[in-house]
Amino acid sequence: MTDRAATERALEAAAAGATRYLRGLAERPVAARAGAEELLARLGGPLPDGPSDPAEVVAQLAELADDGVVASAGPRFFGFVVGGSLPAALAADWLAAAWDQNAGLFVLGPAAATVEDVAAGWLTDLLGLPPTVSTGFVTGGLGANFTCLAAARHHVLAAAGWDVERDGLIGAPPVEVVVGAERHVTIDAALRFLGLGSGRLRIVPADGQGRMDAAALPGTLAALKGPAIVCAQAGNVNTGAVDPLPAICAAAHDHGAWVHVDGAFGLWAAASPALRHLVAGVGEADSVATDAHKWLNVPYDSGLVFVAHPEAHRAAFATVAGYLTPGQAGERDPDAYTAEFSRRARGFPIWAALRSLGRSGVAAMVERGCAQARRFAAALEAADGVEVLNEVVLNQVLVRFRDPGGDHDGRTREVVRRVQAGGTLWLSGTTWHDMAAMRISVSNWSTTDDDVDRSVAAILEAARSVE
Repeated sequence: MTDRAATERALEAAAAGATRYLRGLAERPVAARAGAEELLARLGGPLPDGPSDPAEVVAQLAELADDGVVASAGPRFFGFVVGGSLPAALAADWLAAAWDQNAGLFVLGPAAATVEDVAAGWLTDLLGLPPTVSTGFVTGGLGANFTCLAAARHHVLAAAGWDVERDGLIGAPPVEVVVGAERHVTIDAALRFLGLGSGRLRIVPADGQGRMDAAALPGTLAALKGPAIVCAQAGNVNTGAVDPLPAICAAAHDHGAWVHVDGAFGLWAAASPALRHLVAGVGEADSVATDAHKWLNVPYDSGLVFVAHPEAHRAAFATVAGYLTPGQAGERDPDAYTAEFSRRARGFPIWAALRSLGRSGVAAMVERGCAQARRFAAALEAADGVEVLNEVVLNQVLVRFRDPGGDHDGRTREVVRRVQAGGTLWLSGTTWHDMAAMRISVSNWSTTDDDVDRSVAAILEAARSVE
């Protein structure tokens, strides 16, 4: 068999396995049906001594791994703000793998680099960001926060007369980082990676929904000396609440601080005329991070970075080496805006998703998710013994199940466990304000109102079974 024939047969096996999975996605149990021990027994064992037929290997993988696949791409997965993959985005991701382009340098993938430029322009317009921002296509939300904060670190230290890329942090003016009390954990992780530390943060209190108290920010900033970065949030991971961005940007810029906004999922509200007021002021930030696999519904590995100071963005990441072929006039090298030298062509599925949906399609998808979150909240709160804890402003719903004996936390956790085990849907539990809660995140393009109603029925049945 020729290499070409072997490749074609392997791709046919992959297409058959993927098609079979997708056809059954809407009705298969959402949770995985096999655990670590069973999967290891199927997929493990000693490495074969010799080669195997590629098509047979792919077919075996599709069969042996199936029970260990969570139906997170399906319409009733409501955990962790995970979207599915739009048809055009999924197919474009297959093409990206087949083309096998290195999207680091223009010369290695002219189409990959150009598609990123086009998609970046569409995104900045759609999300209400200044057209002059620089962009980066990174791994996910953590990678996006890391990239933005690296640009921020360069900018504020350069303003203080320090070249951090050349001289490092030893001896540098201390950078003060101000955050809200309910920031996402990836902010802390990014700061650790950048050597700024997560234990030195200046924490501003949050209100009852997790929004930074902007009135307390000026006093916090007034106590600082030297370079400063303020991290705000568009979309609290539990409640969906958005920090008061105009007031935060104004106070921070009056102090000369850089403002970074973590908009992993909440930023997508800007794509909707009906919802963009929730993220008003985001265009005034110095950097913004988001994740397209969440509400744009593209495959994973799709974080996005927008920086209002392109020179700081490039200074933090651009590299020069004699063996590299830099882009010529009009040719943008993507590696100058991310921490990766070599990477897959992430722009293709994002371009395809945007092109297939159009402006109105993105808005409708975001608005539908928010409406379905409200549908969840209304139906659950109408039931006895069920309490919705948050203001449902976006796609997040926090639910608590009251226990006649007073063990509300225990009952809530048990309801979550039974729902997860039941297979109709999957959602996650959380701890919010020292209370156990069920967390429902609605962000899949294929979720229907019927999926919501079916899920509500399964949740209430689980709650009754605990009683």
